[in-house]
Amino acid sequence: MVLQRVVRAAKVGKTSLIMSLVSEEFPDDVPLRAEEITIPADVTPERVPTHIVDYSGNTTDHTANVICIVYSVNNKKVPLILVGNKSDLVEHSSMETILPIMNQYSDIETCVECSAKNLKNISELFYYAQKAVLHPTGPLYCPEEKEMKPSCIKSLTRIFKVSDLDNDGILNDKELNFFQRTCFNMPLAPQALEDVKNVVRKNMTDGVEDNGLTLKGFLFLHTLFIQRGRHETTWTVLRRFGYDDDLELHQEYLFPLLKIPADCTTELNHNAYLFLQSVFDKHDKDRDCALSPEEVKDLFKVFPYMPWGPDVNNTVCTNDQGWITYQGYLSQWTLTTYLDVQRCLEYLGYLGYSIICEQESQAAAITVTRNKRIDLQKKQTQRSVFRCNILGARGSGKTSFLQAFLGRNLLIREDHKSFYSINTTYVYGQEKYLLLHEVMPDFDFLSEEDLACDVVCLVYDVNNPRSFEYCAKVYKQYFMDSKTPCTMIASKSDLHEARQHYSLTPLDFCRKNKLHPPQPWTCNTVDAPNKDLYTKLTTMAMYP
Repeated sequence: MVLQRVVRAAKVGKTSLIMSLVSEEFPDDVPLRAEEITIPADVTPERVPTHIVDYSGNTTDHTANVICIVYSVNNKKVPLILVGNKSDLVEHSSMETILPIMNQYSDIETCVECSAKNLKNISELFYYAQKAVLHPTGPLYCPEEKEMKPSCIKSLTRIFKVSDLDNDGILNDKELNFFQRTCFNMPLAPQALEDVKNVVRKNMTDGVEDNGLTLKGFLFLHTLFIQRGRHETTWTVLRRFGYDDDLELHQEYLFPLLKIPADCTTELNHNAYLFLQSVFDKHDKDRDCALSPEEVKDLFKVFPYMPWGPDVNNTVCTNDQGWITYQGYLSQWTLTTYLDVQRCLEYLGYLGYSIICEQESQAAAITVTRNKRIDLQKKQTQRSVFRCNILGARGSGKTSFLQAFLGRNLLIREDHKSFYSINTTYVYGQEKYLLLHEVMPDFDFLSEEDLACDVVCLVYDVNNPRSFEYCAKVYKQYFMDSKTPCTMIASKSDLHEARQHYSLTPLDFCRKNKLHPPQPWTCNTVDAPNKDLYTKLTTMAMYP
């Protein structure tokens, strides 16, 4: 008679296995525990009766000839520890037999022999159990290959790049000390630093360069920690830089809580701009105050994807080669913060803002402005970013108006088109950002976002007799009774001014509605387009 026990963790399907054996079909209703059953000798290949016990914690009889341990293959993340108990009853050790099994199965974290009677290795057993949960080997290291797993290498490579503050590919003593203090709350003594580098030098030729640690040396050190059973060192580093047990960046790390009341906007504060300036300087290798495509790619290597597409080059200022300038770079960050602050928090998380700036989270980089209604009541504002929505019929010159703000009077590819442009203007000596947004000319439906702004530009083509009518209708339907200041732009003013097919001339319409006279504007000039109109729009937004 063979006594067989089936043991398992909860919800892995142990009872279903027994019931499927008995009934030869999968049970719809599974009890908490199956009844004990005996399989007669005549239905087993070896002609031996088999008694099967569905094990539970309440089982009093623990004798068995064989034990089946059941796990669910879709949930096999629980680390295992092999424990050889009752070592007081034998003279020899079972480790020689057990170690090959441990090395064969990567889910087994460690094995330990103990004795409850002699109190041998009891506290060690529970220490290993805690360690297996808090600092598991599985996600970090492949014992068969004797090397770190790709996901671990990827995470540590990002950590190295974030910590390499001057982007020279080496962690110098100052950077290593900052890293040490960040992760372990204490700097390394000069001799300890040298000892670490000497360990790397002994084991590889390119692990130390110019007396600093290279990426290869950094990865080698962590491999060594893991191989020597010091997983907690690597896990401390990974968790400090925002990683979870699956080596993904925590949602809480990327998206810290930030409350934004209604009618408030989001801006970067002074410290955030200083940080972003240091990131720019770190990657502007040729010191030309612009980021080449290679420099942009290098900057975003710490991201899991490329966040800026070709449309960014048509949203902000670029140099003659079409590369994003320092001013353009800061403008794009300002735009992202204003339009999608959650995305900005995520991006700052990838760059390691909270770690490098020693802040609790990226939320410390954001200023939430006060309610716009209070600004209007007090007739003053502390805001630095103002939004101007550009409306007009198709072909009226809206896109050109956006591009002219960036100092351009050229056409752009349709697939690289941006519906935003952002740049700085100066109002009474103060630097402000003006964000222009081209609204699609769908008169039947303008969303809340299309209407929410600080100032409105209604653009019409002076050469097209049907162009002004759209502006007049939009103004009367949406802005006539709003507190948002509006201005009329007479676009393509270098061309012949056609009589508009509308009951009032543009000038009379503006007089009747107490608007400024239409502002003549053209991008068809040899020189860079005039910026005065954009300064006027910013002033209107600041002092409505």
